Amino acid sequence: MRSLERGLDHVVWAVRDIAAASAFLENIGFTLTPLARHPWGTVNRLVQLNGFFFELLSVGDETLIPNAGEGAFSFGAFNRDFLEQREGGSMLVVESSDPKEDKQTFEKAGLPSFKPFSFERIAKSPDGSERKVAFDLTFTRDERAPDIGFFTCHHRFPTNFWQPKFQKHPNSVTEISAVVIVVDEPAEHHIFFSTFTGIRETRTTSLGIEISTPRGDIDLLTPAGYRALYGGEAADASGISPSIAAIRMIVEDRDTLEAYLRDAGIRFYRSQAGVVVPASGCFGLSLIFD
Repeated sequence: MRSLERGLDHVVWAVRDIAAASAFLENIGFTLTPLARHPWGTVNRLVQLNGFFFELLSVGDETLIPNAGEGAFSFGAFNRDFLEQREGGSMLVVESSDPKEDKQTFEKAGLPSFKPFSFERIAKSPDGSERKVAFDLTFTRDERAPDIGFFTCHHRFPTNFWQPKFQKHPNSVTEISAVVIVVDEPAEHHIFFSTFTGIRETRTTSLGIEISTPRGDIDLLTPAGYRALYGGEAADASGISPSIAAIRMIVEDRDTLEAYLRDAGIRFYRSQAGVVVPASGCFGLSLIFD
């Protein structure tokens, strides 16, 4: 694998009530990390899979959120503004081995770039001990998808961040399969995503474009393609294009997963691509289990 190729790192899932969203995920069999606070006013809890995670994120203290400055990207302001419109997948993040190279690559390709941004915090391990985690974020933007945030994430202390106990989920979900993005014209986003991921070879079908990264796929689907694969209820719940419409995950035991969903009283159905929990009952983001 060439160093330029970037696998999926995480999706930011913006919610207005993080306590309610956390309880929802725990009730359907996910293990969550403890609540953490960012110095710029947001709070989060994570669901770690095998090298990928999704980040439940909400506004904790709006007074701490800085506005974007000249050449700077404000993570807090972007998600605050997103939540004023709706809940759901607000940001797509790929891994980084070299933040400086990422920035140079984006600039060379003519993509927007922003000032380097780094931060660290203390994370609690499952045993209650505290460990330092730190990240370097390199932001860019797809001008044709202004409501989705994009950045690369370099983990400075990955062994402190990834915890095996947090990666074990009673519902038997193990890893990421794909992030599904609905766009009206997938071809218009091809150059951006090729640069963002470093993946040059993609697969084009009648439904859209599939980008296979070193960790999970990015599926750029037309609204009709999304409806064909995941059903009308999921498509109706999305309703916005471009948008991060769904996270697809691999599950080891579908019966176990479905038992958790039934016990929690969660609306779900089976599509040709897997078990679907539509966004309408899932804080704005559909969950699909292969």
